[in-house]
Amino acid sequence: MQVFKFGGASVKDADGVKNLASVLKKVGYKNTLVVVSAMGKTTNALEGVIKNYFENKSELQSALQEVKKYHNEILFDLFDSDSYQNENHPSFKKVAAFFDELSRFFKTNKSPDYNYVYDQTIGYGELVSTTIISEYLNSIGIKNNWIDVRNQIKTDSYYRRANVNWSDTKRLIESNFNTSVLNITQGFLGSDANNFTTTLGREGSDYTAAIYAYCLNAECVTIWKDVSGVLNADPRYFENAQLLNNISYREAIELAFYGASVIHPKTLQPLQRKEIPLYVKSFLNPELPGTKIGKNVTLDPMVPCFIVKKNQALISLSSLDFSYIVEENISEIFNLLHLYKMKVDVIQNSAISFSVCIDNIYNNLDKLLHHLKAKFKVTCIENVSLYTIRHYDQNAINQIETGKTVLLKQLTQETVQVVTSSN
Repeated sequence: MQVFKFGGASVKDADGVKNLASVLKKVGYKNTLVVVSAMGKTTNALEGVIKNYFENKSELQSALQEVKKYHNEILFDLFDSDSYQNENHPSFKKVAAFFDELSRFFKTNKSPDYNYVYDQTIGYGELVSTTIISEYLNSIGIKNNWIDVRNQIKTDSYYRRANVNWSDTKRLIESNFNTSVLNITQGFLGSDANNFTTTLGREGSDYTAAIYAYCLNAECVTIWKDVSGVLNADPRYFENAQLLNNISYREAIELAFYGASVIHPKTLQPLQRKEIPLYVKSFLNPELPGTKIGKNVTLDPMVPCFIVKKNQALISLSSLDFSYIVEENISEIFNLLHLYKMKVDVIQNSAISFSVCIDNIYNNLDKLLHHLKAKFKVTCIENVSLYTIRHYDQNAINQIETGKTVLLKQLTQETVQVVTSSN
């Protein structure tokens, strides 16, 4: 059993879908599960739809229609014009049914909870993309079975960052999975005990692949991307990025923890438990070796690895009466960070001060600051950038700091983190 994951960039248009089929033909698809994300920038487009639902209902239908139009154009390119004219063609009917379902949700929903509405809406990107791909593969003779992942991956109701119920998920996958055929399913999604859709966190499709691999005892997982493998830096922000041939689970988990965008932070843990190797390969050059992440391998080549996270917030706290910031204060601070769902990326403290760099995923920063100001002197700088370098040297640090204002810096033996103001 092998598990493949294709991201949105790989299936952004009809040519991408055709290339996915080409990859399957080249590398083989016997005993394979394919996990697919939403097409192109569909997730961003659906986030715009959600924004209109809450803030500008007059634009809701036109925004939704744009998403539908985008997918219909892909269908039109994949299937001939006769099929397009035939309203009974299954691919068009199935896609239309999903958009009708989403429209009905907006008309009938009574919940004001943004996170709930987000999860009920955003997953249609994956449901539609996998339907189109499944129908296309069937049409060219690659027979496959379409799976609604929500019937197999069960979670709690922590919308937008749900936690997997492993016992239920394992039972459902083991009892409802035909390993003798090619299977296609959605990344990123699950469902709670009430069968409401949940999501596993942004970029959670990699995690979906790992969940299935763990439950099916897969031989390997391959993530297909538009890069040649895992690079030591994001080429959008750093010049001369290098391919990493091999990475250990531990090193990959470190990189994921600090925000490396190639691998979802939760993806590696279930794979490591069963020692299932993870490959990151190029869907443009599928026969190249890419990067292997596994057991008993060392970082190759041994070079500094750069990670940047933009649009962070740096909060600095000090006591109002110059008393020490001690365990009781720190405990209270972390309770508030947890309460307001802040992702903590860097912590630094001294006798009378405490600084934390956070990711304001849930837009609760103002509420958090208001709460903190009741007990602390608070300063907050928004839109800062957090740079992390694994296996740093002085040249690597200079590369990050040159021309920037350093607000916070922290070094350990293998890692340096630098917070800079946005220039």
